[in-house]
Amino acid sequence: MHCEHMRFYGSAMPFPHVQGAFRELLVCDAAQCEAVPGDIPYEELALCEPLSVVLHAMNRVGPLLGRRVLVTGTGPIGALAVAAARHYGAREIVATDVMPEPLAVATRLGADRTIDVAADPGALAGYAAGKGTFDVLFECSGNEAALRGAIPAMRPRGKILQLGIAGGEVSVPLNVIVAKELAILGSFRFHAEFALAAELIGSRRIDLKPLLTRTYPVEEALAAFEAAGDRRHAMKVHLAFA
Repeated sequence: MHCEHMRFYGSAMPFPHVQGAFRELLVCDAAQCEAVPGDIPYEELALCEPLSVVLHAMNRVGPLLGRRVLVTGTGPIGALAVAAARHYGAREIVATDVMPEPLAVATRLGADRTIDVAADPGALAGYAAGKGTFDVLFECSGNEAALRGAIPAMRPRGKILQLGIAGGEVSVPLNVIVAKELAILGSFRFHAEFALAAELIGSRRIDLKPLLTRTYPVEEALAAFEAAGDRRHAMKVHLAFA
C-alpha cells in the first residue's frame, strides 16, 4: 500500500475494535484501495488478501530463485505459498497435507510433488538423506507434527517460515535447529504486499483460479459457510451480492 499505515477491517487487535467489511456498503480511505482492470471477477480479486499474506512471507524469507521449497499444509495459505514460490522461481516445490483433495489443488498451482502424510507417514524420510534437501520450509498448518516431521528434511542453514498458527504452544527439536543452524521466521499479515497482490491478480501474471471452489448467492450464505468448512470439497468459497 502507499499509505503509512494499513487499517485491517474486522480486526480485534486495536481498541476500539475495527468493524468488518461484511456489509452492503463500505466507505474506506482511497489509500486503502488499489485500481485493477474492470474485467477481473470479484472471486479472483477476493484472493488479494490471502495472497498478500503469502507475499509478505516471501519477503520475510528472501529470494527463492533456484531454491528447493517444502510447504506443509495446503489449505488456502499453503496452496497460495505453492503458487507464489513457483512465481518467484523455486527450483522444486514439494507440498504435504493429510488429505488428497487440497493436494490436488496444490498440484494445479505448481507443486512438483505432493505427499499425503496421513496415507504415507514416512514419505518425507527420503528427503532427510545426507544433510537434508530443502532450503526453505513454509509451515502453513500450525501443527507440531508437521514442523517436527519437516525439520530433518531441511538443509543446514535453511529457513523455516512459520505461517500456520497453532491452537497452543508447540515444542520443537531445539538441538537439531542449533546443529543445522536453521533460522525460524514468523510472518503475520502484510502491508505493502497488498498493492503487489492486486497487480499480480489484476494483470493475470499469477493464475489463482484453481483455488476457487464455488460462488454462492448471498441468499445461500448458510450453505456457503457449511461448504467452506469442508476441507475435502472446498478451498475458497465466494459469496456474491447481486
